[in-house]
Amino acid sequence: MRACLASVGLQTGVEFETIVVDNGSADGSADMAEREFAARVIRNAGNRGFCAANNQGIAAARGEFVALLNNDAEAAPGWLAALHRACSSAPEVGMAASKILVWEDPRRIDKAGHLIFPDGQNRGRGAGALDTGQYDHSEEVLWPDGCAAMYRKEMLERIGGFDEDFFAYGDDAELGLRARIAGWRCVYAPDAVVRHHRGSTLGKGSAERLELIERNRVLLALKLFPWSLLWLNPLFFAARVAAGLGMARRGAGDTAHFPGFAGKWAMARALLRGDLRALRMAPRMLRKRAAMGRIRKLSPAQARRLIWANRLRLGETA
Repeated sequence: MRACLASVGLQTGVEFETIVVDNGSADGSADMAEREFAARVIRNAGNRGFCAANNQGIAAARGEFVALLNNDAEAAPGWLAALHRACSSAPEVGMAASKILVWEDPRRIDKAGHLIFPDGQNRGRGAGALDTGQYDHSEEVLWPDGCAAMYRKEMLERIGGFDEDFFAYGDDAELGLRARIAGWRCVYAPDAVVRHHRGSTLGKGSAERLELIERNRVLLALKLFPWSLLWLNPLFFAARVAAGLGMARRGAGDTAHFPGFAGKWAMARALLRGDLRALRMAPRMLRKRAAMGRIRKLSPAQARRLIWANRLRLGETA
C-alpha cells in the first residue's frame, strides 16, 4: 500500500484527488494512508469485496474521470495523465486501459487490455509475453483490467458501477463488456505503465480464487452473452478444460499452481463449487439480463461479433 500510494504521489500533468477504500484491514494501512499521503480514507468494518469497495470510492469521487489502482500495483510517473488523454479523446470513450507489467519481471506483460474466450473466461491481452514493443501503440481494446484503469464517471452513472454480486474476480470483465454492449469504447494507453504483483490478493494457487473465477465466468455469460453463444457455453468450456489437462500433463499452464493428484482434485472441486454457486445465482442474473434492455446499444449479433473479434485462442486460456 505504501509503495502504491507513493507512486500515486508522483503523478503530474492532471489534477486529482486520492481516495483509499479500506476493507477492514488491521495492519494500520488506513492510518498510514491518511498520515503519510493525506489520502481521503473510507473505512469498512470488514471485507466488502473488490466490487462494493470500488463502488464506494467511485460514489465519493468528484472528478469527471475515475482511475482505479489496486494496492498491489505501482504506477509509473505519467500513468494518470496518459489514461486521462486516452479516456478524454472522444465522448464515446468510456474506459482507458493501462500497460500493466509483471512487478517481479517488468520485461513481461501482465495485461494490455483484455481478451475473452467464448465460454466467458477472460485473460489479459499479451499475458506472460516478453515486452518487445508489440503493445506500444494506442488502439481500441475490449476493456481495461480493473487493477489499473480509468472510467468516465458519466458512463458509470448511466450503466451502473461494478456488479456487487461478483464480489471479486471477473468483475472488471462484466463491467467492461456491459459498457461495450451499451455502446461505449475502450482505448489502450501504452504510456500508462503500471507494475503489478500478480495474484497477490488470494494467491495463484488458491482454491477460493479459482472458485470465484469459475462462478463469475458463468455469471458473466448468463448476464451478458447473446443466446447464440450461451447455448454453446458447455462445449467451449469442455474444450478449455481439455486444453488445460493437456498442459497439465507437461506440468505447464495454470495447473502448475496445483501440483500432484491432490492439487488437481482441489482444482476440480473448486470448479464444481463455482458452477453450483453460479447455478444458484442464475435466476438473479437472468433478471439482470432482462434489465439490460434499457442500456443496450449493440444487437445480440453485434455483441457476438465483438466477443469473437476479441477472443482468446484456446491455448492461451490454459
